[in-house]
Amino acid sequence: MKYHIAESLHKVEKWVEDHGYKGYEPFDGLSSWLRPLMGANLFAERVLLQLLRRSPINLRPLLGVKPKESTKGRGYMAYGYLLLHKMTEENTYKEKALQCLDWLDHHKAPRYKKHSWGNHFDFVSRSGGYSAHEPIIVWTSLIGQAFLEAYEQLKMDRFLDIAESICEWIMDLPREHTPTGGCLSYLAIGQHSIHNANMLGAAMLARAAKHLVNTSYVDVAKSAMQYSCSRQRSDGSWWYGEKPMYHWIDNFHTGYNLVSLKCYIDNTGDTIYMDSLSRGLQFFKTHFFEEDGKPKYYHNNLYPVEIQCASQSIETLATFAAEDQSSLNLAKKVAKWTLENMQDKKGFFYYRYYPIIQAKIPMLHWGQATMYKALALLLQQLQ
Repeated sequence: MKYHIAESLHKVEKWVEDHGYKGYEPFDGLSSWLRPLMGANLFAERVLLQLLRRSPINLRPLLGVKPKESTKGRGYMAYGYLLLHKMTEENTYKEKALQCLDWLDHHKAPRYKKHSWGNHFDFVSRSGGYSAHEPIIVWTSLIGQAFLEAYEQLKMDRFLDIAESICEWIMDLPREHTPTGGCLSYLAIGQHSIHNANMLGAAMLARAAKHLVNTSYVDVAKSAMQYSCSRQRSDGSWWYGEKPMYHWIDNFHTGYNLVSLKCYIDNTGDTIYMDSLSRGLQFFKTHFFEEDGKPKYYHNNLYPVEIQCASQSIETLATFAAEDQSSLNLAKKVAKWTLENMQDKKGFFYYRYYPIIQAKIPMLHWGQATMYKALALLLQQLQ
């Protein structure tokens, strides 16, 4: 198993580097030359975006959508490089990680002084939209974790300085204040309460606070975890968000919640939400996988099997592997299925898997970079 994972890592690493860290993403459809024809109509723009997202055939070249840079892709690759450097002590991985982190430092969101990151394309959804480079807490927190990993491994103070800048951006975000905790906003432009975004922000604050000895970060992180854990459903699951329009339960957002909650507990020593963590992990393992390791998108629906679900499943399960053998066994099963069914001979991972057809579109962050980090983490556990 270790050999096959290492071989897969080498293949996808080469593909990403050969393509200059550029690629497509599921939600990049508004970069098409068709967009001006939508007349700034939100519904029409949503249709265009979803057409490119859901099509099993890659329509992007035909519609003028070009591969783009990816901030979160660089962040995931940097984290993967760091994990491999930690395992092998090969200087090449260190240098690649430093290059990615330097690139991220120079490509933070231009409208904000403090470090934060967004997409390289405009986005719309049922709840509205936001423009290219408008930072979101999800990407910012995930990238922030790579800077903290770099600081912990390499002891370079500039990475802790950037992590502190990230935390200050998070602290400036709007919050939903309730009697049972405060929810960090998904975006800086208005309050948007989403559980995985809230918990990812809390995890970033908690891990950074351990090094910066900043009690205000811990206080905000604790309040954020109270908000989400007090709203955990009785079966251990979370809605994507509390508004009725967000009432679905999916694989990778649940994985974000679990990894974030564990990060918070590990870095603060606050064990009040251990039961939430245990129940959430049990729900995750029970509801999101087929017997052969195929990862389900929703807790009650298998298709489409998506590479983001596979990668976050592997990362989540590998995160718990040290103290839970069943998580390690399941991570290996998911990895085996994914490598056998969703990795092309050219090295990249397919976007989606359906019963009859595969969407072989090579997404960058949403597939290559996330799988790179996930497989590196699993290989670390197997070592």
